[in-house]
Amino acid sequence: LGIGQEIDGDSIYNGAHDNASGTATLLAIAEAFAKLDKKPERTVVFLFVTAEEQGLLGSAYYAANPIFPPQETIANINMDGLGYYGLMKDLTIIGYGQSELDDLAESIAKKQGRYIMPDTEPGKGYFFRSDHFSFAKVGIPAIFASGTYESMQKGVEYVSQKKAEFNRTSYHKPADEIDESWSFDGMQQDGQLFFEMGIELSKENKEVRWKDGSEFKSIRAKSLRN
Repeated sequence: LGIGQEIDGDSIYNGAHDNASGTATLLAIAEAFAKLDKKPERTVVFLFVTAEEQGLLGSAYYAANPIFPPQETIANINMDGLGYYGLMKDLTIIGYGQSELDDLAESIAKKQGRYIMPDTEPGKGYFFRSDHFSFAKVGIPAIFASGTYESMQKGVEYVSQKKAEFNRTSYHKPADEIDESWSFDGMQQDGQLFFEMGIELSKENKEVRWKDGSEFKSIRAKSLRN
């Protein structure tokens, strides 16, 4: 968030977790794609959008002024702050059940020894509050997921405590700074999963559909007819 209201003598809002962790991981995935011996069959866009907190302004602008038309865009993978709790047993999918991207994510997560779970707080409407929603609204199948529930080594309660502590002390505050206690294993784990999803989606014959019951399925069908 840049420079803001001073709290405890500090006015620099570094955003180390939210969202430098996601930004750094996306850069690492982009680098991995650039180093592939065999280039992807489809174009892969690495998009860094701004002002999510102010109303998804960056992603909404791109959705309204896309480089590639929505009907020619196979999918959107959204990344936000990634956990610093170490390797995770879960991959929590916000808005689980919306599209076939869930199935792709699950197949890769299983290879990592992880299980899939839906958002534990669906009443908070997170699917409609992050940047993937801008893509979903124009019909592009989208997914928003990360390991946020159960640490492989320290369990559920440990992660719950760390998340509560962050929300209490650091969320959108200058205290969101990198800490020596952080583990980057979980970020790498999620990044590897997103990279492998991207590889699969970049295959020329790969298609992704919204599932029956999704409110975005009809939007996709209409865009494909245009």
